[in-house]
Amino acid sequence: MEKTGVITFQGNGLTLQGNEVKVGDKSPDFTVLSNELKPVTLKECAGKVKVISVTPSLDTPVCDLQLKRFNEEAAKLGDNVAVINISMDLPFAIARFCNSAGINKVMTLSDHKDASFGLAYGLVIKELRLLTRAVLVIDKDDVVKYFEIVPEITEHPNYSKAIEEAKKLG
Repeated sequence: MEKTGVITFQGNGLTLQGNEVKVGDKSPDFTVLSNELKPVTLKECAGKVKVISVTPSLDTPVCDLQLKRFNEEAAKLGDNVAVINISMDLPFAIARFCNSAGINKVMTLSDHKDASFGLAYGLVIKELRLLTRAVLVIDKDDVVKYFEIVPEITEHPNYSKAIEEAKKLG
């Protein structure tokens, strides 16, 4: 499935690929890679509220700030909330970024191999083979409770709304 008119990059329209997921839907499963190249699925965080921060590439300023912001927020959310960042960056680059930036509260994962996460949630940018900027909050029963696709991918998501939703569920 392809959708246009949802996102832009510097004002230019792009195409999103994958399934359409809406608030209230059961979260589709996916398989991504940890920084140690191990497969990770949604089941890794079973029974927890999940905040999934989606970034195109950690090598860009907005993505860098987004991950750092969610790392700060993760420390305040407690053990019942898993904060995850998923990008198409290679696991080695993600690990290097986290080490240099002091990211230690967010589970950072790579979707580069199969785009499993991106296609499951309709977040793959066809023209770039990157994930678009988005934030999801998924409850303990794996139901999507909040889903923001940022219309202009060079802009920040609404951090406050996502964190507020996670706190309500956590």
